[in-house]
Amino acid sequence: MKDNVKRVFYVRQTNPPYLDILAQRPEIRIDKLENDSPDEAVAPIIAAAHAYQIGSARDELNPRFHAQRDLLARMPNLLAVSTGGAGFDTVNVKDCTDAGVLVVNQTGGNAEAVAAHVLAMMLSLSKQIVQTNHALRRGTMRDRAAFMGSDVHGRTIGIVGLGNVGRRVAELCRGLFRMQVIACDPYLDEKTIAERGAVKVPLDELLQRADFVSINCPLDDTSRGMIGARQFALMQPHAFFITTARGFIHDERALAKALQSKTIAGAGVDVWDKEPPPADHPLLQFDNVVASPHTAGVTREARANMGKIAAEQLIMILDGKRPPRVVNPQVWPAYARRFEQTFGFMPEE
Repeated sequence: MKDNVKRVFYVRQTNPPYLDILAQRPEIRIDKLENDSPDEAVAPIIAAAHAYQIGSARDELNPRFHAQRDLLARMPNLLAVSTGGAGFDTVNVKDCTDAGVLVVNQTGGNAEAVAAHVLAMMLSLSKQIVQTNHALRRGTMRDRAAFMGSDVHGRTIGIVGLGNVGRRVAELCRGLFRMQVIACDPYLDEKTIAERGAVKVPLDELLQRADFVSINCPLDDTSRGMIGARQFALMQPHAFFITTARGFIHDERALAKALQSKTIAGAGVDVWDKEPPPADHPLLQFDNVVASPHTAGVTREARANMGKIAAEQLIMILDGKRPPRVVNPQVWPAYARRFEQTFGFMPEE
């Protein structure tokens, strides 16, 4: 091995017990930067880094630390970028691939928390809990019948993206409420979707049939702007739209218009174009919108699980092993050559 010191840096914070796990490996040096760290402090740390543990929340991380071409050009030794969560909004995957840099995420680490959030929003919307809560607090409750809810038992949920979160949503809805589960996922075939408890349908059919639409896919070039005015118009007037995925997958203005025109019955929104959204955001003016500030996956248990997964994956990478959650597998040959040049041995396939 050419150099036994393995350099890792992060900005602001990591999920526990990430640092504790890495601290058990004395050859790994960890550097911390802040969003406002001066460039004279930043430059030598990033230039020497072999790995970058990057935050997944794009609006919490200074854009200068997003993993894109300009930053990568300043990190000639960088081998891997590891996101803090399942999402990789702060990472330009193509730029990393072009630079021979491996990208990994922590997909599945917070699936239980996010799936529970989907169900919480579904129940809150169907039972009009937000509306009755507001009416009681405002002293405007006059007639309980004005807040008539609907049962979810036997209804149809349409899940867009049947990965770790989507399949758990499917399992819960099917098991708890005997719901019919349909799903749209271009990366999974009909057999795989059936094994995950759903029936594969095209997106338009899903929107037309579902009583609840749950968005659980990643944000990428294929999903950006996927749900707009045309798609909301396909939904049933009694249907609810729920998203715990990423902002920019749905068009916020189109959603507001759909709610205003009663094209749909309500929405549960955990992700936003700008996070957190301003208090005067149009969607926050509707009582039939259940809103949260990208906290679906923020539980103590989920954070601890993601921190553990991130640390274990990074140790695998630095030990020359192939991690399980590679976002850009096509980079492996170039990455492997760069790894060998750095540490003197080829990583395992």
